[in-house]
Parts: sequence; C-alpha cells; structure tokens
Amino acid sequence: MNGTLDRVFRLTESGTTVRTEVLAGLTTFLTMSYIIFVQPAVLSTTGMDFRAVLAATCIVSAIGTYLMAFLANYPIALAPAMGHNFFFAFTVVAGMGYSWQVALGAVFISGILFLLMSMWGIREALVHAIPDSLKRGIAVGIGLLITLVGLEWSGLVAGNPATLVTLGHLREPAVWMSAAGILVTCALLVRKWRGAIIAGILTSTLIGLGFGVVHYHGIVSAPPSIAPVAFKLDIRGALSLGAVPVIFTFFLLDLFDSIGSLIGIAEQGDFMRDGQLPRAREALLADAIGTTVSGLLGNSTVVSYIESATGVAEGAKTGLANVVTGTLMLSGLFFAPLAQMIGEGTKSASGLMLYPTVAPALIVVGAFMMRGVGRIDWNEPLEYIPAFITIVLIPFTFSITDGIAFGFISYVALAVISGRWRKLHWLLIVFTGLFLVRYATL
Repeated sequence: MNGTLDRVFRLTESGTTVRTEVLAGLTTFLTMSYIIFVQPAVLSTTGMDFRAVLAATCIVSAIGTYLMAFLANYPIALAPAMGHNFFFAFTVVAGMGYSWQVALGAVFISGILFLLMSMWGIREALVHAIPDSLKRGIAVGIGLLITLVGLEWSGLVAGNPATLVTLGHLREPAVWMSAAGILVTCALLVRKWRGAIIAGILTSTLIGLGFGVVHYHGIVSAPPSIAPVAFKLDIRGALSLGAVPVIFTFFLLDLFDSIGSLIGIAEQGDFMRDGQLPRAREALLADAIGTTVSGLLGNSTVVSYIESATGVAEGAKTGLANVVTGTLMLSGLFFAPLAQMIGEGTKSASGLMLYPTVAPALIVVGAFMMRGVGRIDWNEPLEYIPAFITIVLIPFTFSITDGIAFGFISYVALAVISGRWRKLHWLLIVFTGLFLVRYATL
C-alpha cells in the first residue's frame, strides 16, 4: 500500500511520509471545516435549500481537492470561497435582484472562462493587467464586507435611521453567544491552535442551546439530497447583457484568489523553483474545473484555500494530504443536523434575523483578509487612493462589483491626470470602459 502511494504521490522524492501527509491533511481539514457550516447559512439567505447547499459544499470541496491532488500533486485544498459566497448572496441576488439560478449560471460560465484561460495560458496577462494595489484592495474590501455581515448577524451592530449603523442591543442572548465564540476563536488563534474557528462556532452553539436560541436537531443522519440545487443553473439568464458584469466579477475574484493562495502557500512550502511554480497550469486547471462543477451542482465559486498553509506548516508536501482532507470534507455529508442547528437564525428585538453561531467565523475571517493592507504602497498616491476607494466602497455600498468598478475607474483617471497613462495595461482600460458604459446605461 505504501509503495503504491509512494509511486502515485512521489512521497520519497518529496521528502515526506504517509504519516506526515495524513496528519497534515487532518490539520488542513480542521482549519477550513467551518465552511461546511457557514456556506449553507450564507447561500440559504437567497432561498436555496440549506441541507442541499451543505451537501453541495461537501461534494464540490472534495472534488476540487481531489483534482488538485491528482492533477498537480499539491497539498492545497479547495472549497467555496469566503467573499465569493457573499457576492453571490448579497450582491447578485439580494442587491441586483437576480435569482439564485442565474447566479449559479454566472458561476458556471466564469468557471468555463477560467478553464479556457488556464488551458491557453492567457491568465498571466490578466493577472498583470490589474495593479497589485487594486488586487489587495479588493481582498481587504471583501474582508470588511464579511466582517460587517458578521457584526450584523451577531447583533453587535444594528441599523439606525440617523447614522445607518449603531451598537446593537447588548443584552440580547445572540450577542452573548457571538461574543463568546469570538473570544474563544481569538484566544485559540493567539495560542496557535488548529481548528480555532470551528471551536468558536461550537462554543456559540452550545451557549445558544443553553439560552434556547439554538434547538437540537441531532448530530448525524443520512446524507441530504443535492437535488433541490443541483443542475438548477440558468445559463441563458446569466448571459443577458445586465448579468455580464456578474460573470466578469466572479471570474476576477476566482483568478485573484487562486493565484494569490497558490503563490502564498507555495512560498511557505518551498514549492517554488526559480520564482516559478511547477505544475501551475495543472493547479489552476483543478481550480477552474472545481468552479465549473460547483456551478452545476449548486454552489458558489471554488478556490484554493489559504488555510491549506496550516497543513503545509505541519509538513504536507504532496497531494496525499489533499486526499485525506477531501475525504474528511465528504464526511460532513453525515452531519447535516448539526450544521442545520449551527446555521439556525433567530429574530432580534428589532425584528432582524441574526445568525449568532456563524457570526464569529465571519468576523475572524474578515480579520484574516485585512492583512493585505500592509502590502499596499502607502507612499504612492496613484496606488493607495484607488485601493482605498475600493476598500471603503465594497462594504459601504454592500457591493463587491461597485467597489471594484470605482477602483478601476479611479486608477485609470488618476494615471491619465498624472501623465502616467503609459503604465496602464490595455485590458485595464477595456474593463474600465465597460464599467463606465454600465453606469451610463443604468
């Protein structure tokens, strides 16, 4: 058995063992398993079936993770991306008024585009077209949006007619549940414990059971059906003129997240060779196929998970770790009652729906995504002003698309005004023109 695994995953050549890969795969799973509970809570706000989304999350995560293992032999797990799910639920469906079926169609088409780009090698041109400051600004802005939703779902922040937002009602049980989850998560992160986010979620859930906010539904059951969301995508609706920016945004987010995560994990794991990532095309191909399958089976964009860095830190070097992680993700299919209990909402005193059990995960993930701020050049106005506009408009307009659009427009405008228009990539100019046409025709 070990000999077969050694041949398939080149364990000896990579300087690792079966035991190391198994333990590292388990570590990655513990770090990213929160998505099993958070994803259905987010997408079910669009009217999608909670249990079906959970099943789709486990299945597409496993498929993408296995693809990375066997196509690229890297210990980099894949799953539906935080941020992309919020764009899907709150911008495309709630904000722009499209059905979740159209949103799935946009995910599928963006996956096909990414697949073609990965096969033809065009992705490098697209990556170089967008300034680094805007890429980092987009990630930070999405992190703030996720945090804002987490604060709202926790009850720590509430609406106010005069100031738009204000401090919530701190005596509500939901607030105490979320606060305890945040405290536990942060304490474990400080102590560098694996599974800190999932521990925070479980803490909030246990306290919610005590308050009567969360109701026990059981722990395990037969896997739920994926039928309510699988193959329900509306491709024709997604190809309508108004939905083209949605496809474009899904595509860009997938591109940035995938390449950023791949490079970050590869540098940590010493996978880079002369500044290049071997088998990068195969890795991006796994990501693209994963997103395409995700759109078909009823889920948002799949990306390489930066949480895989925890497994790499434990010694993972090959796709065998991914096989372990993917198999454990599939085991989540049997915990649908637990997930439904964790994702259960409750009404606040003002009548708003709160989700205090998953709110801590959103707030902490938002903190993770803020790290990109330090990599923006704050000594160059042409770089930091468009990045700042992107960062603030994404949460303040509650729209990832609008934040990206105004970031692009401001960058191009300032480059032209300052006489540095020659540094603009032609693709950036094309994208900016498309955004201007969109706003002119609204």
